[in-house]
Amino acid sequence: MHQHHDRFDRRHTDDLLSFLAASPTPYHAVANAAERLEKAGFRAVDETEAWDGATGGRYVVRGGALIAWYVPESATPATPFRVVGAHTDSPNLRVKPQPDTGAHGWRQLGVEIYGGTLLNTWLDRDLGLAGRLALRDGGTRLVNADRPLLRVPQLAIHLDRGVNDGLKLDRQRHMTPVWGLGEAREGDLLAFLAEETGLDAHDIVGWDLMLHSVEAPAYLGRDRELVAGPRMDNLLSVHAGTAALTAAAEGAPPYIPVLAAFDHEENGSQSDTGAEGPLLGNVLERSVFARGGGYEDRARALAGTVCLSSDTGHAVHPNYAERHDPTHHPRAGGGPILKVNVNQRYATDATGRAVFTAACERAGVPWQTFVSNNAVPCGTTIGPITAARHGIATVDIGVAILSMHSARELAGADDPHYLAATLAAFLAG
Repeated sequence: MHQHHDRFDRRHTDDLLSFLAASPTPYHAVANAAERLEKAGFRAVDETEAWDGATGGRYVVRGGALIAWYVPESATPATPFRVVGAHTDSPNLRVKPQPDTGAHGWRQLGVEIYGGTLLNTWLDRDLGLAGRLALRDGGTRLVNADRPLLRVPQLAIHLDRGVNDGLKLDRQRHMTPVWGLGEAREGDLLAFLAEETGLDAHDIVGWDLMLHSVEAPAYLGRDRELVAGPRMDNLLSVHAGTAALTAAAEGAPPYIPVLAAFDHEENGSQSDTGAEGPLLGNVLERSVFARGGGYEDRARALAGTVCLSSDTGHAVHPNYAERHDPTHHPRAGGGPILKVNVNQRYATDATGRAVFTAACERAGVPWQTFVSNNAVPCGTTIGPITAARHGIATVDIGVAILSMHSARELAGADDPHYLAATLAAFLAG
C-alpha cells in the first residue's frame, strides 16, 4: 500500500514510545514537551511577567497545558497564526482527596473515574501512581512511582459464572485498587508520597494523582507494523505537534506556528487549562500586543489563522466493522484521517479539507477520511470548541487507532511519523 521508510519513520515512533512511557500524567507530558522545546531553543515565559516582542521560540506552561509559538524575523503584528491543537489528558483512575481505605485485611486507595474510561481494561493490570503535589510553600513537585504498586482485582469466574455473558462494573464498589495488606490507616498515602519524594509529609498540602499501567509501550505484530501503548489518545498528537513545531522553527515560516496542548478534553474542556478557557486566546493576543499591535492587528491575525485540531480517531475494527460507516473505513498505517461531522462534532468543512490535503501532499503522506455511522453517536474533540471560542478556521484530523480509551491502545507504527510530517508541512505554510 505504501513504502516503509523504516529508518526515518521508526526514529520518530521510537521517540513517541519513550515520550508515552515518560508521560503518565498531563503534568509530565507538558514537562517532557517543554524539555524538547528547550533543546530546540525555545524559552519559557511567565504569564505574570511583561512580554517583549522578541523573535524566536517561546512557551507557556500552566498546569497540564502548554502553549508554544515561534515568531519568525519576518513577522508583523498582523501576521496570522498556524495552530496545531491537541490535548494532554487521557481517561484514567484518579486518587480521591481522602484516599486511605480498605476492607477485610486489604489496604486500598479510593479513586475517581476520569473521562470515558474503558473500565474493564484497568482490571488485573499492574499500576503505578503519578502526578503533581502541591506544597506548603506554594510550589509543586512532580512524582512518578513507575512500578507495580496497585491493582484492581477482578472477581474470579467461579464467583460470577455469567461474567462472560456481560461484565457489569459498579464504578464506586468495583474499581477500588488494592495496594497492601492490613488495616487502612489515615495518612498512608501521604507517608508514601513523602518517602517517594524525600519531602516532609507536613509540606504536602494537596495532590493531583492518577494511576497508570506500568507495562512499557511496544512495537507489536509479526512485522512490528503496530504500536501498543497507553495514552496515545492524545499524547500521540502532543508528541507529533512538538516535533512539527521544532521543525517549523528551523525554517522561515510565513505564519507564526503554534502548538496548543490543552488539559481536560476528556471531560468537556471547561477549565483554565482546557480548550474552552481563555488560555490560547490570551497567548495569541499578548503575542500580537508584544509586537506592537493593537485591536485591528489582532482581528486581522485571527481572521487569517487556521488550526489543525489533532486527536485520535477510530480505525475500522475487523471484528466490529458494522459499527463503522460502510464507505469510510480508515486503516491503521494509512496515514492521518480527516474527521468530518456536519453537526459540528468536528469542525472540518470543505475549505478545511483543502488546507489539510495541501499539507499531506507537501509532506508526501497518504491520508483518509473518517465519518461516523449515522446510527452510532459521534464523539467530539477540541476542534469545535477552538473554532467557536476564538473565531478561527479549524480542521479536525488525527490518527486512526483501535481500543480508544483503553488503558492500552493500538496504532499503526508509521502513522505517528505521517502525522508529524503533515503537521510540520502545515506549520511551515
